[in-house]
Amino acid sequence: MAQKEQYDYIIIGNGIAGFQLAIALSRDTFFNNKQIALIDESHKTENDKTISFWEKGAGKWDSIVIKSWSEAWVFSNKKELHLKLHPYTYKTIHVLDFYKKAKQEISKKTNFHFIIDSVISVEKSKQPKITTVNNSYEAKHIFDSRIPDDYFSESNKYTKIIQHFKGWIIEVDKPVFKTDQFTMMDYRLKDGNQTTFTYVLPLSSTRALIEFTYFTPKLVEESTYDSYIKQYISSLLKIESYSISETESGRIPMTDFPFEKYSTKHVTKIGTAAGWVKGSSGYSFKHTEKKVASIVTNLKAGNTPSKNLFRRKYKFYDKIFLKVLHDENEKGEWIFEQFYSKNSIDSMFRFLDEESTFLEDLKIMKSLFSFSFIKAFFKTL
Repeated sequence: MAQKEQYDYIIIGNGIAGFQLAIALSRDTFFNNKQIALIDESHKTENDKTISFWEKGAGKWDSIVIKSWSEAWVFSNKKELHLKLHPYTYKTIHVLDFYKKAKQEISKKTNFHFIIDSVISVEKSKQPKITTVNNSYEAKHIFDSRIPDDYFSESNKYTKIIQHFKGWIIEVDKPVFKTDQFTMMDYRLKDGNQTTFTYVLPLSSTRALIEFTYFTPKLVEESTYDSYIKQYISSLLKIESYSISETESGRIPMTDFPFEKYSTKHVTKIGTAAGWVKGSSGYSFKHTEKKVASIVTNLKAGNTPSKNLFRRKYKFYDKIFLKVLHDENEKGEWIFEQFYSKNSIDSMFRFLDEESTFLEDLKIMKSLFSFSFIKAFFKTL
């Protein structure tokens, strides 16, 4: 029989949430005498996506930021919106650089342990136990990034939108991209009446990430993304000759599923599995940073780690938005056009960061006021 190993904390999954939590614990001397393990089946050596986020001023990830922008564009079929982001900056990092930074920093702490293994089950008892393919482990507390099976059940009635996308990093011979501006959303090329848009990040004057994105309940064939990216490059960017150096793809749940209810006194869900992806936008990186800080504070105070991680009003706002997008998916272009054209950068980003005042909330709700939102409001109630 395999020998059991005991730790104070075990983190399941070395993704964005798992590594951010591990970094935060490693930087706080309060946890120097705690034995902490990270379990993942992968060594995390692939650069399979870019991570983008906005923030004010300098940030803790600036050493691995590959590019930042001070201006953005939003294109609808009716408007061209040029957004000056000050006092915010939009930043991008390669996920592999994030993984390397996390592993290098955490490895310096002798009380942290990397375990390469696959988790089979977690027993949520007073002394929770993890069973893996090769061993079993006990901990005083487990942080689990695995999405609950109940989320995938066809029987639950929660609203589910998927943000799914594919991107090409293309390179051209001549300078064509403005390096201080990026395209946040371009709705001029769409797949029917669905909410689809193109996202463009110029990494240099000759290199850019072009990504075609859906906010829809159903997925599409991979060739569909390729077709629209190719069409966008030729018809809207007017680029005839280019090479593809990298590709990336992803699926992000945008949902009102109550992930937070799956945390217990001894097992805390983290990341996507905990509902840290904002339901109305799919953004998660900076939300994760804030959730991790709250967990560390709770641990040090002797509280349940998941205490007060969410504010109810934002869950309600997201639920209304998701209901509109699910029932009338073609409204997506109008929603985002209204949102970005009728509100200031500061109020929009504060709202998306869940830091807005009630008066700012009211102004944003007013900008989106429509019969569709009225229906969704009463359905949500």
